[in-house]
Amino acid sequence: MSTRAARESRLARIEAQEQEAEKRRRRRRLTVISVALLAVVTVVSAMLLTSRPASDAQARPAPTFTLTDTDGQVVSLEQFRGSNVLLYFNEGAGCQSCLVQMAEIEKDEDLFADLDLTVLPIVMNTRDQITRDMQLNGVRTPFLLDDGTVSDAYNTLGKGMHAGLPGHSFVLIDRNGQQRWYGEYPSMWLSPTDLLIQVQEHLPA
Repeated sequence: MSTRAARESRLARIEAQEQEAEKRRRRRRLTVISVALLAVVTVVSAMLLTSRPASDAQARPAPTFTLTDTDGQVVSLEQFRGSNVLLYFNEGAGCQSCLVQMAEIEKDEDLFADLDLTVLPIVMNTRDQITRDMQLNGVRTPFLLDDGTVSDAYNTLGKGMHAGLPGHSFVLIDRNGQQRWYGEYPSMWLSPTDLLIQVQEHLPA
């Protein structure tokens, strides 16, 4: 073989090796991209699943409790016997949508009153923590201060963004102290209109 032919053959082999190496690099890049896309899809799917509302309409005796509110008043569930009660569990301080939710409920307080319904917001904050956010959002309704005992009794802990705090949940209790409905909203919002619909659907006639 001539020197020229040998050189051309060697160059051809080098070019073929470079092409094969480039193919391997492309395959690796595609593999990495595919794995990344799969991870994104998995995370998004998990987020969509965990952000879905959940509800339970099984009637059961509501756990009793006594808590102090942000006005310093001692509030017991038993004192509302004979009236309907809606417990609103939420993350409280630092959760803007939680305070907005309560502010919007207050705007329709006459509609809730027409159903003989008292809304009791419950948080696991100190008085100072939650009152600051109440003032910033113009919320007037006193919040009940829970050490986690009541949130745990109603199975709301870890249902939101933080494992040690209650999720954005509502519990409807009728005049006889029976729990009639539980609604969990990881999106941190339920319009007062839709909330009233749930209340009307689940209160006994």
